Amino acid sequence: MGSIKDKVAIVGMGACKFGENWDKSAQDMAVDACYEAFEDAGVEPKDIKAAWQALLHSGETGSMLARWLKLDYVPITRVENYCCGGLDAFRNACYGVASGRYDIVLASGTEKLMDHYGGFGKVVPSPFDISGVEFDLPPVNAFAHFATRYMNKYGLSYERFKRVLAKIEVKNHHNGMLNPKAHLHREITEEDVINAPIISWPLGLYDCCGLSDGAAAAIVTTPEIAKTLKSDYVLVKAATIVNGAGQAFLAGDNSLVSPGESEVNFPETVHAAQAAYAEAGIKNPRQEITHAELHDCFSSTELLTYEDLGFSPYGHAIEDVEAGRFTLEGEQPVNTDGGLKSFGHPLSASGLRMLYELYKQLQGKAGPRQIKNPKLALAHNLGGLSSYFNVGIVILGGRD
Repeated sequence: MGSIKDKVAIVGMGACKFGENWDKSAQDMAVDACYEAFEDAGVEPKDIKAAWQALLHSGETGSMLARWLKLDYVPITRVENYCCGGLDAFRNACYGVASGRYDIVLASGTEKLMDHYGGFGKVVPSPFDISGVEFDLPPVNAFAHFATRYMNKYGLSYERFKRVLAKIEVKNHHNGMLNPKAHLHREITEEDVINAPIISWPLGLYDCCGLSDGAAAAIVTTPEIAKTLKSDYVLVKAATIVNGAGQAFLAGDNSLVSPGESEVNFPETVHAAQAAYAEAGIKNPRQEITHAELHDCFSSTELLTYEDLGFSPYGHAIEDVEAGRFTLEGEQPVNTDGGLKSFGHPLSASGLRMLYELYKQLQGKAGPRQIKNPKLALAHNLGGLSSYFNVGIVILGGRD
């Protein structure tokens, strides 16, 4: 199998502040993010030979980015892969460089969701459905189904399961408090999470990420060019995207699941991780991945993803959370910038925002969030509908 391991380098990244950016347009945010990336890389818009722009609700064509940045007749491709759009734009940019066709390219993701949905959290049902019988709305009801299946499979009490989800959310809110660009700046307690209104059982208000406005960007080039631009560039070890077709919900003959167990975990994440680990040469992700940004659209999704990525044995992630493994001070910190829950989730921008944090951590520039001895970093995006998902995984690292 071919690999782009160490054939592509990130030399610049940028992200605007995520939030309810009523005073900024999609263009404003994209310009902020891209020009931070240009400055970080020491390049100018005229140096960009091609670009990939992730948009879901906030644009239709790559020409929007050309207009926003005043790019001069370069090829720009609009990418849409639901919540994986940002990582997919980045993957395309990496392959544009690795193929030898382009030397310096841009990957950008932008989403202006407040104008589209009318405010933070608009996609959760209101009034809150706590009956468990009445119809409630996706995506929360779909992800709640995964959570209840997990509880049932491993014989977990609601009280213990909810306490573990609370620990995840307290962690992510704490990390977001340390990040000036995060949407939500509020410390919460485990009791806040446990006592919050139920949105779709067993998920409560604090278990669900809201929506945000935001943009993020990356400048990608060859390692040879990177050496001439800066000393602390970061290498790409793997970049994969997997799109499921609902295999785990069909005949029950999928190799990853058994009949009656199809909705406990996410086969798309497992397949994407297997491909990324093979490309990066990773044998033991629990030991080799030093830190990660995971798609915590819901607290239970982060929990299940620990297992699908091999960070925790199946059925034992709950014990790792209780032991503090994934905190800033733990053995394998996760969502050091606050994750989707605290930093925010402007869909197409989220994947690149994850890379922005991993990049800063690998450079030792994460400020009060900085972890010890970062080596290999993983970003994970998950998006789609209740019966099939798309998953993106990117692995970054320094020079050996």
